[in-house]
Amino acid sequence: MHARFLSAPSPASAAPSPYVRLAFTGARPRRACWKPRGPASASAPPPRPLHSLCARASMQPASPAHDGHGGPPVHGVSNTVIGVLGGGQLGKMLCHAASQMGIRIVILDPLPGCPASSVCDEHVIGSFNDEDTVREFAKRCGVLTVEIEHVDVTTLEKLEKQGVDCEPNASTIMIIQDKYRQKKHFSRCEIPLPDFMEVDTLRSIEEAGEKFGYPLMVKSKRLAYDGRGNAVAKNKEELPSVVASLGGFERGLYVERWTPFVKELSVIVARSRDNSTVCYPVVETVHKENICHVVEAPADVSNKIKKLATSVAEKAIKSLEGAGVFAVELFLTEDDQVLLNEVAPRPHNSGHHTIESCYTSQYEQHIRAILGLPLGDPSMKAPAAIMYNILGEDEGEAGFFLAHQLISRALTIPGTSVHWYAKPEMRKQRKMGHITIVGPSKISVKSRLDNLLQRNSSDPKEVSPRVAIIMGSQSDLPVMKDAERVLKEFDIPCELTIVSAHRTPERMYDYAKSAKDRGFEVIIAGAGGAAHLPGMVASLTPLPVIGVPIKTSTLSGFDSLLSIVQMPKGIPVATVAIGIAENAGLLAARILAARDPELQDRVTKYQDDLRDMVLETAERLEDQGPEEFLKGMD
Repeated sequence: MHARFLSAPSPASAAPSPYVRLAFTGARPRRACWKPRGPASASAPPPRPLHSLCARASMQPASPAHDGHGGPPVHGVSNTVIGVLGGGQLGKMLCHAASQMGIRIVILDPLPGCPASSVCDEHVIGSFNDEDTVREFAKRCGVLTVEIEHVDVTTLEKLEKQGVDCEPNASTIMIIQDKYRQKKHFSRCEIPLPDFMEVDTLRSIEEAGEKFGYPLMVKSKRLAYDGRGNAVAKNKEELPSVVASLGGFERGLYVERWTPFVKELSVIVARSRDNSTVCYPVVETVHKENICHVVEAPADVSNKIKKLATSVAEKAIKSLEGAGVFAVELFLTEDDQVLLNEVAPRPHNSGHHTIESCYTSQYEQHIRAILGLPLGDPSMKAPAAIMYNILGEDEGEAGFFLAHQLISRALTIPGTSVHWYAKPEMRKQRKMGHITIVGPSKISVKSRLDNLLQRNSSDPKEVSPRVAIIMGSQSDLPVMKDAERVLKEFDIPCELTIVSAHRTPERMYDYAKSAKDRGFEVIIAGAGGAAHLPGMVASLTPLPVIGVPIKTSTLSGFDSLLSIVQMPKGIPVATVAIGIAENAGLLAARILAARDPELQDRVTKYQDDLRDMVLETAERLEDQGPEEFLKGMD
């Protein structure tokens, strides 16, 4: 057993710990003596088991809160010390969240300079796969959790029987460690999955290919993550080389039917000690060489798909044991099925964005869950967010240089936060950090990501429209083009097309029903004559609809105006003056500006320019007099 302690220096101590110096100089750890150790200072209580807080109304002065075990009063959120197996970037971000809440975290990791070592309260250098090390480490903690699932689960089972509090439970980690066992568990729980089967000989994998067809996904049962342990056989002839690339059948393999998905989704689910759950918004993950590259929040899918994905994720987590944050990775298929890919029993790459974009980050939520504290609000406080993984683009110093260039650009972009994990070694495709961009809309954050990556996003075809401008026929175009002109002045992408309520009712129905899923936020509908288009569209979509009455030769547009304003209760349609589509464009801009500060500034400037123009005109009139003023108008 090789392990030793690294403690963060106490503010009260003038001399830094020699262990901390060794951690940064790369000195070889010495064998731990595992002697009991007192608290770092008089104000820091020794580790205690998980406690419960009780409150009672009284006219008498409140008694100090205790941990329920006869320990010292609770000062702050919790006296419980959290032990984390693993000190990577997830452990680092857990430590940041715990520090904000005044909760102590001790980590166990074999690397002296692991990412979490600089921010934890104490670092024990040792293997989380060594039984003696894990057992002794557990004595220092009130609750034990993981930031990596590839730990010594047999030891965790023994510790649980001895009364050690492990969250999530060892049984859950055992299921998730082995991906084939994970698949069998979720299949028994009737969670939708791609077809799968175990293979242990060349003949059995050939039979799997005959059954599932090609391409065939071949996976290792254990130690498969970040693109490792997965390979694709395009045909039967490739099977031997694919098996060899994964370490042979003795490594433990299984296969999955190839899933022709259209999107990869993820849901972060938090489960408390009382088994209550909360789910974060569904996100879309974009992978590069089987490694998560970009996360878009929220996912650009229909509400129906969001509900289905959340339901599948929540059902999967409720089938497991223990508290904490779990990530559920999902496939969305062409026929709108949601299939479970795999589960992680810990905070996850797809939840990094929650630090900046949600009211409660996944890291704070994990701490709340394992301590039995009330779960926090998982909803987004920013309308949109994108997380971009900083992956090693080259080896060594060349890779560090490229990463620094990317970070330097990120620091100039509004709404951007940089997280650098401080890993000492740069390798290609290694996760070295991440960048989160939050903003008022998906278009805004995608544009900022394009700027970060120096991609050209000026092509209008590449920009999703936010406003739909529709009309019944081409005769309405001379009026409706003014709405498009105004929106372009505000840099609001829009789509202008013909949709007739009477001549193309099926097209109108499909257009209105799909508008929200396509990313539209406002619809402007021109209406002449019978003027049914705005009202019919408003009855089919939850989006705000602005009707523009078009002047006709018979009733000069009054029939259109009255048709729009007399919509029945429950079907609201906004309107503007007859033939003034420009105001419809301005109203759409104001609607979008309500949650877009940048656009709001442009709308305010537009109003200021109008005011200045009127004041300038008034000043000229007063200076020149009416007759001279009118001559100037000629």
